[in-house]
Amino acid sequence: MKLILIILLLHVGVIAAPIKNDIKDIFKDKTKIDNPFELRDPFKAPQAKSEGKTSKQGYFVSGQGSYTNIAESSVQDITPQDIKVIGVLIGKERRALVNLKGEKAVVILKEGMKLGRDEAELKAILPGGIILVEKIINVYGQEEYLETVIPISK
Repeated sequence: MKLILIILLLHVGVIAAPIKNDIKDIFKDKTKIDNPFELRDPFKAPQAKSEGKTSKQGYFVSGQGSYTNIAESSVQDITPQDIKVIGVLIGKERRALVNLKGEKAVVILKEGMKLGRDEAELKAILPGGIILVEKIINVYGQEEYLETVIPISK
């Protein structure tokens, strides 16, 4: 009978105890971390944050089998007088790094590109600079090719 009375009193004590529904209160006295449930899972890689306007893939196709993460800028506004060559990349696909007058950004040019209104073609990228070829019509009405050599600036 005493055993039943003790069990009944314990049962009533458990029922009368306040119920904690907030799971965040469990860790209040056990950790110094404010919100342990808001921390990321250490076994998963962090998610990358996308900034600005990029393509969905994160890369651009610059040719057959050639991919880059650098977007090509408009070369229709470039004139040979505005170009300052700051570097060249020699290899399978040659590239020229140029600054334009009045801009701080670096523009990457490749062989065969048409530049500007007059469509000057970037014919060659050499270790010492670049060669542009323009097709013009002289005073006699004949087609002429004007070659412009732009050396690497120091």
